[in-house]
Amino acid sequence: MPPDRIRVDFRKYPDTQHWQYDLLWLAEDEYGAWLWGPPGTRAQRSDEPPITFKSTNLKLVTDGWWAGIWQETGEPEVYVDIATPPVWSEGRVTMIDLDLDVARLRSGEVRVLDEDEFAEHQVELGYPRDLIEGARASCERVRAMLERNEEPFATVAAARLAEAVAIAGEGDAAGTAVE
Repeated sequence: MPPDRIRVDFRKYPDTQHWQYDLLWLAEDEYGAWLWGPPGTRAQRSDEPPITFKSTNLKLVTDGWWAGIWQETGEPEVYVDIATPPVWSEGRVTMIDLDLDVARLRSGEVRVLDEDEFAEHQVELGYPRDLIEGARASCERVRAMLERNEEPFATVAAARLAEAVAIAGEGDAAGTAVE
């Protein structure tokens, strides 16, 4: 049984701190591990001041080279970080963010983001060839999946997000904070 709380440890190549936050375990299925955070979940990038999520959010950690995040409200509908495959340890999942991101807006428009940052970091940080090829292949695969509205992007994620929203609502209704 996985721990209830999972520390999401996003790093930058080769191994510097990037985004850090705690999410709650929701489920695991053929798409990966589903984690969630209620409104008020705090996240911090490096040594910057923390931010607070305004709505329930859902994260899918896949065995592939990507991790997606959905929010209950706002844009985009889904934001996908292209990252190294996850490394799981007790209560923690660690991935190296590889700059490229793919987002689908609620209008259905799909965008690849941060290609310039990816190109710069290949030189500045000396990304190895396998990292570059893995990131590019994953970015193209995710972009195509989003454009074709393939699972888990079609209905599975929406159902998982609804499940997380319901759990967050139960915590509020019971008068207890969901941390």
